[in-house]
This record gives sequence, C-alpha cells and structure tokens, in this order.
Amino acid sequence: MYSPSLKVEIRIKDFALDARGITSDFPINTKIKRFKMLTAFLRLVSKVFFRVEVRGKENIPVTGKLLIIANHESFLDGLLLGLFLPIPATFVVHTSVLHSWLFRQFLRLVPYLAVDPTSPMAMKKVIKLLESGKPVVIFPEGRITLTGSLMKVYDGPGFVAAKTAATILPVRLDGAARSYFSRLSGVYPRKLLPKVTLTILPVTQITMPDVSTAKERRRMAGEAMRRTMQEMIFASKSVQTLFGAFLDAMNIHGRDTPLVEDMQQIEESYGDLLKKSLALGRLVCKISEPDEKLGVLLPNATNTVCTIFGMSAMRRVPALLNYTAGAAGIQNACIAAKVRTVITSRKFVEIAKLAEVLAALQNLQIIYLEDLRNQFNMRDKLWLMGFAYWLPRLAMQNTDPDKPAVVLFTSGSEGKPKGVVHSHRSILANVAQVIAVIDFSPADKFMIVLPLFHSFGFTMGAILPLVTGTKLFLYPSPLHYKIIPEIIYDRGCTVLFGTSTFFANYAKHAHPYDFYKLRYVIAGAEKLNAEVRKTWIDKFGIRILEGYGTTECAPVVAVNTPMANRNGTVGTLLPGLRYQLSSVPGITQGGLLQVKGPNIMLGYYLFDNPGIIQPPLADLGNQENGAGWYNTGDIVQVDADGFVHILGRVKRFAKVAGEMVSLESVEQIAYRASPEHQHAASTQTDAQRGENILLFTTDANLVREALQMAARELGHPELAIARKIIPLPELPLLGTGKMDYVTLKNMAEAAP
Repeated sequence: MYSPSLKVEIRIKDFALDARGITSDFPINTKIKRFKMLTAFLRLVSKVFFRVEVRGKENIPVTGKLLIIANHESFLDGLLLGLFLPIPATFVVHTSVLHSWLFRQFLRLVPYLAVDPTSPMAMKKVIKLLESGKPVVIFPEGRITLTGSLMKVYDGPGFVAAKTAATILPVRLDGAARSYFSRLSGVYPRKLLPKVTLTILPVTQITMPDVSTAKERRRMAGEAMRRTMQEMIFASKSVQTLFGAFLDAMNIHGRDTPLVEDMQQIEESYGDLLKKSLALGRLVCKISEPDEKLGVLLPNATNTVCTIFGMSAMRRVPALLNYTAGAAGIQNACIAAKVRTVITSRKFVEIAKLAEVLAALQNLQIIYLEDLRNQFNMRDKLWLMGFAYWLPRLAMQNTDPDKPAVVLFTSGSEGKPKGVVHSHRSILANVAQVIAVIDFSPADKFMIVLPLFHSFGFTMGAILPLVTGTKLFLYPSPLHYKIIPEIIYDRGCTVLFGTSTFFANYAKHAHPYDFYKLRYVIAGAEKLNAEVRKTWIDKFGIRILEGYGTTECAPVVAVNTPMANRNGTVGTLLPGLRYQLSSVPGITQGGLLQVKGPNIMLGYYLFDNPGIIQPPLADLGNQENGAGWYNTGDIVQVDADGFVHILGRVKRFAKVAGEMVSLESVEQIAYRASPEHQHAASTQTDAQRGENILLFTTDANLVREALQMAARELGHPELAIARKIIPLPELPLLGTGKMDYVTLKNMAEAAP
C-alpha cells in the first residue's frame, strides 16, 4: 500500500544536461565543468574497455513524448544508457537503489525519478513526467536478469505507454550480461571486459485496450509491452551464416566448453566439434563443387551435426534425406533437389538395414564416410591444424546469409516429396525468434529424439543448441519408449521436444522420477491430446507446452511459453511474423492462415521442375502482393490475446452431404470417448453423400454409441461422428512421429 511518508525523489539537474552536451540557460560554472569532464572520461573508459557500439541512431524520433525501454542485463545498464544515448532522458529507478552510496554517485550524472513500484502512485509520477514532454528511460523487467534472457515484464510500463500514447523507443543491451557486473550464475560465460552493443530499434506504440475494466486494460497493455520487448530481443540479432553463428557461440562460451553427446557417450566440446566440422567440410570439398546440394543420409549423431556445419563452412548445401521414406521416397527427393551424391555411413546402413534401399536407388553416387576419411591426407592435416583450426573465419568459404543453407523435405502426403529450401538467414531467424520467448540457457541439456531430417529436429537439435551454448544429447530413434526416459534421467536432460504420440508412450513406460530435471517439454507436429497433457501433469508434475510449425517456416510459427500459455491453443505467433486469415468457402469458423517473416523458406524444389527454386506465393485476397507469404493450409482462429487455435487443415475437411466437417473434430470426439487409445480419421468416396468419414482406432471396443455421447458433450454435430469404425493393433506413423494419413487414406478407400 502507498504510504504518505514515502519519499519520491525527482532529480532533474540542468548541470547534468549541460555535462552531456545540451545547451542550458544556466551559467557554466566549475561544478558543471567537472561533471562534463567526468562524463567524458567515463564515456572514454567505457569505449576503451567495453568497446561500446551504438547502432540505429537514425531511429531516434525528433519530437513527441518518448518512452525509452531497455532490457536489464547488469548493474552497468543505466550508466551505459546515460553515457551513450544521444538524447537526454530521465531514468526511472527503484527507491532501494538510493540506499547504495555508489549508485547515488552515478545517478548524479543523469536526471532520475526514484519510485517504489509497489506503490499505486508510482506510475502516476512517470505519467506526469512523460506528459511534461521529458523523455523517460525505464526497464520494464524491473530487475536484472537471472537467466540471461528476458524475464517477467511488469504491467506498469505498458499501461504508462498506453495511457500517455507515448512513442516507445526500444533499446537492446547486449554483452553486459557476460560481464562480472551481471547477476548470472557460474554456468554462464563471463569475461572481464566483454564487448557491449546498444541497438536502437524503430519506434512503436501501444494503444489503450478497448475493454471494460481498468484491471483488464492494465493486463493487456502489459502483455503488449512484453511482446514489444520480445520483438526487440529478436530484431536486434545479427544476420550471418550457420557456421559463422557457431564460431560466435564458441568465442562466447569457450573452445573447451563441453556441448554435444550421442550414444557413444563421449561429450565433445566446441573445439572438438570445430575440428571435426572443418575436417568433414574439407573432405566434402573433394567430391563436390561450391553450392552443390549433397544428400545426407545419417542418423542423430555428433558426426551428422559436424557434417552439416562443415558443409555450411565450405559452401555446400546438405539435403537431409528421410531414411524411413523407402527407396521411392528417397529417389524422388533426390530428383526434386537435383542431388547426385549421397553421403552416408556403412555402420549406419548396417544397423538401420538400409542396404536394399540403397541398392534400389538409381543414378546416385553413394559415398561412405568411412571411405571418405581415408582421403584425408597430410596436406589436409597441415591445413586443419596449422591454419583452419586457429583461423576458422579465414578458412570458411561462405559468408552470404541469403544463400541456401539446407534442403529439408516434406513427407510426401500430397504426392511426391517437395524440397524445402532454407537460407542461413531463415534458420537463424527462427532460432532467434524462439530464444526471444523461451529462456534456454547453458544450464540446460536438450534431449533430441526427433530425427535431424525433420525440420523440428534440425532447427531445435542441430542448430539452436550449438549457436546458443546449450548442451545436447542426440538419440537415434524416438521409438525406443522404454529407453528414452531412462536416458533423460541418467544424463540429466532438462528440455525435451516431441509429438503427442511419443509423449503418450514415454509416459506409459517412465518412472515418476525419470523426468525430475525436465524444465521444458514442448509438443509439436500434431495436436496435443488432452489426456496426454493430463497424464504428464498427474504423473510427473510437468506442463507440456504445445507449439505449431511447418517445415516451410523453419519450422516454429507459434508456441506456448511460461509467460504466455493457454491450454487448447498452440500459443502466440513468434516475434517478427505477420499473418492474415483468408476465408474459405464452406468453412464458417476461422480462416486460412498465411504468414510472412524472416523465417519463411526461399521456396520449393519440385519433382516436376528439379533444382529450380519456386518462391512462396500466397493469395491474400487484397491489394497486397502475396510474394514472400506462405499459405500454411491450416484453418485457425486468433483470439483477442493473440493465441492461435488450430481448427484443422483445409485438406483435412470432409464434404459430407454438402456440409464441411473437420476431421480434427472427428478425432476429438474419439479421444473424448476413448482417451487412452489412439485415433485417426480419414475419408472414403461415396457417390451419394460425397464422402464418408472413417475412424481408425486402437480401441477394439469403441462403438458409435460412445461417439454419439462424446459428440453431445462436446457440442459437435451428428455429421462429425464417424460412419465406420475400423480397429487396428497400431496406427501407422511417419518417421517424424506424425500420423501417416496417406496410408490411412489408401486403407479407407479400400475398405468395404
């Protein structure tokens, strides 16, 4: 509660403004000269020791009410902003800061307003200051980060911005958290004098939410400020290549930092990975030309990750082949991407029993890593240890982030697989988007069971950990339901990605204590079953965060986070993404989701036009050019808080007696009636009704009466109840963990 005895200090000293080069009507006296000299000295010291760089000065507005917001990395932040912001501003500080003699001395250099954020009068003081026309600096987090990422954003600054209609100027501080002036724990990399960058982003505003209560207006304005801060964290990331980002991370975390482990149970450091990557990149150069696409048919292993980064360094493009797709699927993928050479391993081929598959491939050169290693001669060794290992940036050949970095392939559910071409920019943009909303850290250890040829596994498993300094355990198959929980327990993993199907099976076989260290469990690729969510809460005390993505978006589009989570949705869209919803004839709820952003693919390689990139193009139904927009094919709703509700895929709607019925709703009814089993809906052509809906289920006792009761409980129409029920021992899955709807469709058409 507010106490009348609370002392609120407003110190707006004209001599401080003079000391920073601003003209004043006051005569320049000796005291002002001393402050001017002190400020100039501190600025020089900061430039020399912290190599402070200020970017984006052109984004500073000339006039108007200005609220400057910044992330809070260290005790240096206020001083750095005060010294290097090109405009004078009043700093909002906590009254407790005034208890420190040292901070009081620093505050003498700038105007400041000391407030108690627990007081209801505190934000009124800030509003009054802004409305007087004075620029104000505030840290919306209210405290120095303990995680290295964005922490909780308080509602007050957002409400102030909305109430005053002030122009918001975001300033991203980067580097100070790695100094000894931060509050990070010992697992984070520290340097005595790290480089510090201040990035000034384009201005923005927060409009006052149009809701009935003051409490709700304050909350929604606070949420808008959080999203603005996340956009700032994302937008300030530099653009480069995959290998360049790897080198940056190595410089921050150190060559000796252990990072990646696989089934060999040997934890390899940044230095080990660098050596392997450069060696493999050098070997690949012997069998390929610059910018050539080479098929990579390898499992989740350290050598696979090193092959990817080595090819990136040497301007070769890995085309990650799905080894579960069979000979026809692999052959068609190679034709689409114009791949002539496939790199694999004899040991992997033997273990995965792929000899017959490889024998069936035509017009492809198969290169085995075991044979390739024999070509690493003395000259190559001298190049590696005498030059490339110590000066890797000079050894790398690719510096263009807009060049193709990887080719991933769709599952072929709509015909032959398409090659999805991603640039270095799009992959790293998706990484930056994810880490802007989730606080992964060097204290975490990822358990990657999704195959690296899957976009989710590639970006979250092969790229994000290595460019952020997060430890990683690579496991070759997500289907080992009994073994994976034990490895998570044994290796102390804290992050797990997967699908609803996989999580359901892990829960069946895991001991209640196996997941005691898991901080984040994130589901994607298919809708999260409500029963799976409940099981994980009840048995392990873990909340599964559901997300949504597509291969074409590198892949994450939206995700629930600890700061913004709503069950039944896939979260909010990531920073940097724009969206439009287009109406679809026959579908009354929601619209067709189309997105645009830096993580969108360069385009497709198609079987009918091999090796030629077909850029994404969406029909927006308005005057805006659809180039660069991607049509997800999903029907969604976006609520007032920005949470995305997936209603179904356009191609997963059945037309029954002239009505459009979502097959997603058919499956929801089945899960309500039989929550412990798996269900999948498909269609069968019917001359009279248009289509019949068939339900494939692992519940041999499921009957239509149970479905009818579940439909009434959920409020779904009679048409959403499957006409036929077909029990199966198990439902077919793709190698990525998704339901194999192509196989189910064929089975449905063949059913009597």
